[in-house]
Amino acid sequence: MADQHYIHGLHAINALLSANHECIKQLFVDNKRSDKRIQEIIQDAERLGVCLIYKARDELDQLANKGNHQGVVAQCELPKAKQEHFLDTLLENPHHPLLFLILDGVQDPHNLGACLRTADATGVDAVIIPKDRSVSITSTVVKVASGAAYTVPLVSVTNLSRTMIQMQDAGVWFVGTDGASSQTLYELNLTGPIGIVMGAEGSGMRRLTKEKCDYLVQLPMQGTVESLNVSVATGVCLFEVLRQRAQLTAG
Repeated sequence: MADQHYIHGLHAINALLSANHECIKQLFVDNKRSDKRIQEIIQDAERLGVCLIYKARDELDQLANKGNHQGVVAQCELPKAKQEHFLDTLLENPHHPLLFLILDGVQDPHNLGACLRTADATGVDAVIIPKDRSVSITSTVVKVASGAAYTVPLVSVTNLSRTMIQMQDAGVWFVGTDGASSQTLYELNLTGPIGIVMGAEGSGMRRLTKEKCDYLVQLPMQGTVESLNVSVATGVCLFEVLRQRAQLTAG
């Protein structure tokens, strides 16, 4: 079905049970596997009331499209974008320096999926997109995200500029990428509450979005290309945040 998707693999299913078990319609488990890791997943699923179905390995192979399912496959509903008030909950009582990714008009589902995957890897608290002129969750996004579409909150907002102002009032600083900036990403302190702002493919950030950024930075380029794909640039920025925060903790 168009609104269904299959997630497989021990790590991905564990993350799904922890973060978003409500989306699991059925959890299929290898009927010949009974090791500790599988038993832990079965116990968690039973505790959460997830429907368990035992199948032969070749049936799981078909469900996972011959992927490395490791004995578990979940049939899930496509995730839905969260409403704006979700951000209020995050901002009220943060237990760590918050990290947000703002995608201003990204329309390619492959790019959104790749950004969600990187957001998951770097501990992003929420990805924020405008409701208009932006791709939201599709089956392609979910496939490219490799499970991250179920673990990283995607928040769809009516007015991105207004949302950014409200988040700034709560202590979040916004860093946007702009090739014309004289300051590089690596000159900024990114250890506090930060929102990384990325523009649309080709056109970049809209004027109002750019004006709301506290800092505009460039990514140093040594070759002949003028810019990076938005999902690649997102990865560069988010992993620099991660590097700086890890260095601060270690130091």
